[in-house]
Amino acid sequence: MTVPDAAPPELARLRHSIDNIDAALVHLLAERFKATQQVGRLKAERGLPPADPERERRQVARLRALAVDADLDPVFAEKFLAFIVEEVIRHHEAIAQDSSAGGPVVAAAP
Repeated sequence: MTVPDAAPPELARLRHSIDNIDAALVHLLAERFKATQQVGRLKAERGLPPADPERERRQVARLRALAVDADLDPVFAEKFLAFIVEEVIRHHEAIAQDSSAGGPVVAAAP
């Protein structure tokens, strides 16, 4: 098996940029989940349902428009949001269940 040559400088530069963006995305997602866990606790305290279909509908429309403006495939953006919302709802359900069981109002880590 041959050992590939080192990546050309342009490829290395682009990969470094991608790595930085990936790190930023992870940190942004962590911040988003911290905020949504606070939302989940508030919903549980007030007896609100974990999911909010009307809010989700508005968010999908908003994100699709942002994607178009950013020259990103809006279908991909919607799928990405759906993945995140599914996880958020799962956390909200866990928080609500813990709350109704008399336990502390916490969620599983994202």
